[in-house]
Amino acid sequence: MRRNETSQPGRARRFLSPDITWSDARLIRACLSGNEHAWTTLIAKYKNLIYSIPMKYGAGPEDAADIFQAVCLELFSELARLRKPDSLRSWLITVAAHQSFHWKRKVRHRAEDELTDLEAEKLGVDPAPNLIEQVEREQMLREAVAALPARCQELVRLLFYHQPQLSYQEVAARLGLATGSIGFIRGRCLRRLQGTLEKWGF
Repeated sequence: MRRNETSQPGRARRFLSPDITWSDARLIRACLSGNEHAWTTLIAKYKNLIYSIPMKYGAGPEDAADIFQAVCLELFSELARLRKPDSLRSWLITVAAHQSFHWKRKVRHRAEDELTDLEAEKLGVDPAPNLIEQVEREQMLREAVAALPARCQELVRLLFYHQPQLSYQEVAARLGLATGSIGFIRGRCLRRLQGTLEKWGF
């Protein structure tokens, strides 16, 4: 009996390996159960979303990093009280936008002579009124790409996100594929991506 009791937890731990394709509800349950890897995965899943919001408010890398840390701290302290796990994405957007707004208001209060013309111009422009919808769609796209098979993920990254832009020959060389196969694989991967986005209501 004791042997079974001690072996079961070990067996469960071997199968518990959170990744960003897990639902928010599943990741939150794992976080609240004390799984540190689940917390790391949850932050990785939403890192780009959180960072994108202060950047849209005109924050530079350092200020955006400070806001990111503030949002993560608030998430850590409030996670157990989050009533609807499926609303986590919207909650994070709201918190990040709130932190970014207060950062921008604070910076605007600085003496005018402390700001460069470029900083003043950036701070004078507020994000689009459809900010929440925009960043939610961006996050949905990130998650749909993450749900693709590994080769498709890498192909999409190299073709659409790499700077400077790579040619088919360069992409083929990095993936160890024939140049002539890139177009076919690209089409197949994009159809998978489109299917996932349509299923999610993109």
